[in-house]
Amino acid sequence: MKVMSVFGTRPEAIKMCPLILELQKHSEIESVVCLTGQHREMLHQVMKIFKIEAQYDLNIMQPKQTLTTIAVRILEKFEEVLKMEKPDIVLVHGDTSTSFLAALAAFYQQISVGHVEAGLRTYDKYSPFPEEMNRSLIGKIADLHFAPTQNNKNNLEKENIINNVYVTGNTVIDTFQTTVKEGYQYKDSDLQKIDFSDKRCILMTAHRRENLGQPLVNICRAVKRMVEEYSDIEVVYPVHMNPAVRDTAAEILGNMDRVHLIHPLDVEDMHNLMSKSYFVMTDSGGLQEEAPACGVPVLVLRTETERPEAVEAGTVKVVGVEEENIYKEAKVLLTEKDSYHQMAHAVNPYGDGHSSGRIVKHILEWHKEISR
Repeated sequence: MKVMSVFGTRPEAIKMCPLILELQKHSEIESVVCLTGQHREMLHQVMKIFKIEAQYDLNIMQPKQTLTTIAVRILEKFEEVLKMEKPDIVLVHGDTSTSFLAALAAFYQQISVGHVEAGLRTYDKYSPFPEEMNRSLIGKIADLHFAPTQNNKNNLEKENIINNVYVTGNTVIDTFQTTVKEGYQYKDSDLQKIDFSDKRCILMTAHRRENLGQPLVNICRAVKRMVEEYSDIEVVYPVHMNPAVRDTAAEILGNMDRVHLIHPLDVEDMHNLMSKSYFVMTDSGGLQEEAPACGVPVLVLRTETERPEAVEAGTVKVVGVEEENIYKEAKVLLTEKDSYHQMAHAVNPYGDGHSSGRIVKHILEWHKEISR
């Protein structure tokens, strides 16, 4: 059978690469990889680390593009690839514009779709935007649904999506087998200078569309207060390339000795930094799953999360985007050892590092069934 994996952003690549490696182990599967190029350098960094080459790169990025122009280019370019390759199934991941549009293009060609990381919901179509709606729409199109948790499967059942839904864990946990290493040497020169044995390192990321403006100002001000109050902490903030993010971060945190505003990191540096961090502050979805795999607490810089099982498990706490509350919750982790250990030692709800194997098993069984 021919399986085509499609992705276009760095977070998708991090979660799809272990699955592609698993597909490649099976002689009965022809694995084809197509990139849309929604991200560029960061995407290729991940591919290089996993030693995976793409057969197609749609290279859709253009200056001043909008969601509409991205949609048109992906639909047009991916249609050509589908007509040439005629895969048995197209695998898409999560909630990006790439994933929704690739699924839609496959549907137009009457090609089956498998949705990796299915069933996450906030039930607010504008938060996260446009990801929540992307994910929901993929759920309507997909033929196979690979849900990381039982909670995700339950969400699909509420929407009457009940056929070919499998609880597999999250493939991001599989990734750590490739990326996190004992005695790892950082490639980033700023990280090489940090003494992790002497300071408590806090990893921070904040760049989501809905946090631009005042919410990001609030986040940065809370971090500034923390650094001024606690002399034993260092904050590492890999800053997104978006000027709206970079300008705010530089204005509020730019002149602080123990705040490191650095370029975005490749996945190896990021995962190894995460594993050495005291806790993580983030508005990212992926980090909510990744940090618990390292036993690192997460404060979510959003008003809600589509990953409630992490909150229920106790590995993650949603702290919102108000300065006072962010500062208060960070202070709890910095000063109350019991609260810290409770989060750090909670059981990771996202799996055991064998999700990719389960997904491939289900794909093979499905194909056998439909080929009878």
